[in-house]
Amino acid sequence: MPIIRVALDVPVATLFDYFASDATAQDVGARVQVPFGRKLMTGVIMEVSASSSVSLDKLKSATHIFHDVPPLPTALLDLLKFCSNYYHHPLGEVVMNALPGRLRSIKPLVQKSTTTLQFRFTDAGRTADTSSIPARNIVQNRLLARLRDSGAISREEAKQFSPHAPKALQKFVTLGWVKEVPVYPASFTKTVSGPTLNIEQENAITAIAAEIGEFNAWLLHGITGSGKTEVYLQLITLLLLQGRQTLVLVPEINLTPQLEAVFRARFPTTLLVCLHSKLNASERVNGWLQAQQGEAKIILGTRLAVFAPLPRLGLIIVDEEQDGSFKQQDGLRYSARDVAIFRAKQANVPVILGSATPSLESYYNAINGRYRMLRLTSRAVKNAVLPTIHCVDTRIAKNSDGLSKPLVMALKKCLARNQQSLIFLNRRGYAPVLLCKSCSWTATCHRCTSRLVVHLREKQLRCHHCGHQEHFPSACPMCGDQDIAPFGHGTQRVEATLTECFPNARILRIDRDSTRLKDGWQRMLKDIYERRVDILVGTQILAKGHDFPNLSLVGILNSDASLFSTDFRAAERLFAQLMQVAGRAGRSDIAGEVLIQTEFPNHPLYHALRRHDYDTLAQMLLTERKMAGFPPFVYQALLRAEAPQISDALDFLANAAAMTESSREVEVFDPVPAQMARLKGLERAHLLVQSSSRKRLREFLAAWHIKLVTLPVRKVRWTLDVDPQEF
Repeated sequence: MPIIRVALDVPVATLFDYFASDATAQDVGARVQVPFGRKLMTGVIMEVSASSSVSLDKLKSATHIFHDVPPLPTALLDLLKFCSNYYHHPLGEVVMNALPGRLRSIKPLVQKSTTTLQFRFTDAGRTADTSSIPARNIVQNRLLARLRDSGAISREEAKQFSPHAPKALQKFVTLGWVKEVPVYPASFTKTVSGPTLNIEQENAITAIAAEIGEFNAWLLHGITGSGKTEVYLQLITLLLLQGRQTLVLVPEINLTPQLEAVFRARFPTTLLVCLHSKLNASERVNGWLQAQQGEAKIILGTRLAVFAPLPRLGLIIVDEEQDGSFKQQDGLRYSARDVAIFRAKQANVPVILGSATPSLESYYNAINGRYRMLRLTSRAVKNAVLPTIHCVDTRIAKNSDGLSKPLVMALKKCLARNQQSLIFLNRRGYAPVLLCKSCSWTATCHRCTSRLVVHLREKQLRCHHCGHQEHFPSACPMCGDQDIAPFGHGTQRVEATLTECFPNARILRIDRDSTRLKDGWQRMLKDIYERRVDILVGTQILAKGHDFPNLSLVGILNSDASLFSTDFRAAERLFAQLMQVAGRAGRSDIAGEVLIQTEFPNHPLYHALRRHDYDTLAQMLLTERKMAGFPPFVYQALLRAEAPQISDALDFLANAAAMTESSREVEVFDPVPAQMARLKGLERAHLLVQSSSRKRLREFLAAWHIKLVTLPVRKVRWTLDVDPQEF
């Protein structure tokens, strides 16, 4: 009897063997229902074999092999195996978490048709006597008029007439006047033309198109507003003409609506699907299946979309490749950008890494010839130029409720010209600290080593790390003094200050709190584009990817906090963030201006920012990294441990360190508490391992991981984070 080896969603680094009398080699990649302990689970068949290393009398039989959807392709299974091996994560968890939730169920998938349907007049309907429809029945008469004019109407269009319209259409179907027929997308033809390209865009497209059928990693380094998206669109057009699929990865869900709208406008007859975590279960599985069946030609999504099955993959695009959101911070701690590069190489297709401020790792690879560099140094829109950037020295120009006088004056001028402005502060809430001036007590989270953020409107204190909430206290819990006050500024407080300064201005706050409601972000974007907003107050949600033609002023608050951070990546991230948010200004034919409030206007980072000079800063940071022995000159892995007591976590890491073998090529550091030592009620510590050789580090980690799983853990949870981004 055939034996199948099954990947299950359990934290054990092994496959599980089962008898399966009806299994064949074609079932590799198919889902299967199997008994596991006292319950049934769904897994994926990874191998079909004639023998097992487990005693045959201990093997159970699989309950059912699902044939409701095609099996996962071999190339995707190989990609998932690579991720399991490289990131040292159980293969079963890797495979099952790459599937939509509906496909992890123990029940077969009942597919609903994704084909668009339309109601169309029949011959009988065109000649029918419709005088029997009373004149007072407005809905039916409107539907008949629409059908006579256009010949067809979809159910969604009918609902815009009235909620009762679908019922009326069904009546017409019963009468034989209309019938419901499927509408298939037309084959792609190059019909919608884009804007005129500049020389740099043409050169970039020509270079990539000349080698479109082979693997290359292209770093598209273009300033903000330089037309990187147009380069993507032109190359996607080429792939569509070849009948091939394009995978486009973006770092955040909030970037998908605008990009999706651009793609749909350019390719109205092409099936595009979005894959991200805000989709409901049906939307996610339908999009996934359309990608797997090759129907969807453009797949737009966040990091998890890198695992979508794509039988006709021709190109991968990673937009804003430097963004830290591409790195998963729990479970399988993969980098979607790095996995995308591996997948492109595996499929022998090009991958484009697009950014105005590339990560230092990508930039280093490009200047050393591992990646191919393409530059876009001017803005794509005619007469649009980079904004002028000024630093407001807050040691001289004092703040009033967070806003300096030069910034207030600039906002007034912007309002007088009927232009939009943006105040950027990457800190939501009203204030980051609640302080007692008598005893210096501050409100802290009992579950995390962080302060509670004041949300004044809701009269709450919230932890932005674990979600803990408390009511706003009426007096200091330490000394009883009622003179407790918010200290510092968040987006809510800046919004209140602006409302007081400009009572007639239309002010919109955009952060994670204000965009929680479904479709809230889309409605806000519509208000911005239709100029129903004068001043935007926002966090990093607004920092990148958006094109607001009427935005002429950007004010940046509280950027100094990252200048002297212990995180060696802080300067790189700050420069990227400030360059991105500054790039929102002056993207059309209006001049852009950026004002940065700072106490360190002469800092090298601000000098580079004022000159829009990424290369100089990157070279300086690379020199510092090389001297300090940091990536990209070394490769790192972090063994993380968390436990109710910090001593348990440190003891586990000490035992783990003792199991390593001394080597000149791999350096093992001492265990230390994490920068945020307590998170969600658990104490955290880590141990750093690094090497100048990626191959040697991989070999070391593979051998070490085998030993780590044998360690007694008691109350300790641990994970191995390869290529860590957070410490």
